[in-house]
Amino acid sequence: MSSAEITITRDLDAPRETVWRVWTEPEYFARWFGAAPQSVALDVRPGGAWRATVATPGGEMPLRGGYREVVGGERLVWTLDLPQGSMELTAAFADLGGGRTRVVLRQPAPPREQCAQAEEGAARLLDGFAEVLASV
Repeated sequence: MSSAEITITRDLDAPRETVWRVWTEPEYFARWFGAAPQSVALDVRPGGAWRATVATPGGEMPLRGGYREVVGGERLVWTLDLPQGSMELTAAFADLGGGRTRVVLRQPAPPREQCAQAEEGAARLLDGFAEVLASV
């Protein structure tokens, strides 16, 4: 881990297969990502693309990117394409046994003055993920 990266770790009360499904299936992704369900398309394979539109205080924001690495149930590396360039994110899923899974989310750190906001946003995203996961 470098100082130019944000890492958020969550231990979840669900088997890894369920965690993977909630992360990679459009109906669940829309719920935890805060996207309009009809806007979500996920082609979860190396070279595949994803897109989703989220509501923000400033209006709808279409987001998109691609999948660089997909190791079923274990690891995803994907991009978020932004006007200023592409940002690479990684999620690793570890089976802790007993029906528990650890998710480790990594993303590049923004400029120092935006780090706390970025960490809070990533943590909120995983909080939303955990809520949707608990309902599955």
